Amino acid sequence: MDHDTLKTTVQTLWDGPILSSLSELVSIPAVSPSFDADWQRNGHLDAAIEHVRAWAEERELPGARVDVVQLDGRTPVLLIDVPATPGAEEVGTALLYGHLDKQPPVGGWSEGLGPWTPVVRDGKLYGRGSADDCYSAYAALGAVLSVREAGGAHGRCVVLLETGEESGSPDLPAYLEHLRPRLGEVSLVVCLDSGGADYERLWLTTSLRGMVAVEVRVQVLDSGQHSGIASGVVPSSFRVLRALLDRVEDPETGRVRLPELHVDIPEVRVKEATAAVAGLPGMVVGSFPFTPGVRAVSGDELELELNRTWRPTLSVIGADGLPTPADAGNVLRPSTSLMLSFRLPPTADSEAALAAVRRVLTTEVPYDAQVELSRVEHADGWNAPDLAPWLSEALDRAGSEVFGQPWGALGMGGSIPFMGLLQEAYPHAQFVITGALGPDSNAHVPDESLRLDFAAKVTMAIGHLLDGHGKR
Repeated sequence: MDHDTLKTTVQTLWDGPILSSLSELVSIPAVSPSFDADWQRNGHLDAAIEHVRAWAEERELPGARVDVVQLDGRTPVLLIDVPATPGAEEVGTALLYGHLDKQPPVGGWSEGLGPWTPVVRDGKLYGRGSADDCYSAYAALGAVLSVREAGGAHGRCVVLLETGEESGSPDLPAYLEHLRPRLGEVSLVVCLDSGGADYERLWLTTSLRGMVAVEVRVQVLDSGQHSGIASGVVPSSFRVLRALLDRVEDPETGRVRLPELHVDIPEVRVKEATAAVAGLPGMVVGSFPFTPGVRAVSGDELELELNRTWRPTLSVIGADGLPTPADAGNVLRPSTSLMLSFRLPPTADSEAALAAVRRVLTTEVPYDAQVELSRVEHADGWNAPDLAPWLSEALDRAGSEVFGQPWGALGMGGSIPFMGLLQEAYPHAQFVITGALGPDSNAHVPDESLRLDFAAKVTMAIGHLLDGHGKR
């Protein structure tokens, strides 16, 4: 395969048809179902699917089949099925995964920017979904196109784009079962919903944390009461909830106290983390906009990296029953609700973790206050299998030809539930979890952006991996 032709093809695509179409896709408010109860009626997920479907068909890939698949009551999926190049029919299917649903817009975007307003500034495309993860559709198909233009080989490639990932991929198990006969023998999985510690090399994600999420509501009264009269008699729902949280998490250190949420960290992952933080000093702390004077939870970068990839954590991500300070009266409130988000080590059993969380939050509750759990979900993490020799060689070529330096490997603290499902379904497949997210991509928060030059390089790198797969 001619790398110069590959590079020219990818750059031409990104400078023209990809950037134009991706910008239009950013403007579609395709918020994930968990954040849009009326997603079916609003039609934004369907609009995103249709937009990418039309773009894919315009590429006119020989023999390609582009289908929208939608099971009853479930979010739609786009399937782009590209036949293998001649001679590569027997290598199996390469499944390239991404998602088109988005996080909610949130406020606080910088002047001139907005979630649904695509803006190109200083080499970045700003807007919700630009980096997480709408670009993946174009990078996947662009890689296939570039391999063909460059005279390379690829096996059958199936691009699978879902619209529920930001909601935990609840519909993917059903689709995986439904599509299993059509997908056939998958020998390579490429997920383009990740990233790395810098923009100087290709990064592989070697592990993903699992998760448990639950809304916990503590109720002590049927209606609010004057705080001057009721306090000292009626227990505060906030205090009860605080006591329950202290059972789960050490308030001094943040260490999760439940043994069911901990695992032994594999030595190979410790070595990867050690190499990464040694090669990029300040990599972890420098990734976050700390308020001046605030310190990280540890001064040891390796410990921080392991904390965010292989140790359980708890984040309180939402609250209800608490008025704003400006609206707060002297009322002992009847209830307090918190949304709890646990991140689990990649190899932890999320079902056992959820059972442990449920047990400590609902048994022997102080004052026999009523505790209700809702919005419960859990998902296992993922730990990468060892690299096959052909894939290791293809990664080395991609690092050398595209980035001019070796690829890196890191765990990621986020969750992609589909990866665990795929590993169960295709235990002999090779996995490449990578992507264009970088230290300042701002996924899930204001000013989300995609580094366009890096996205193009990731596309080129995937082209090299597809060529390696086609020639294995």
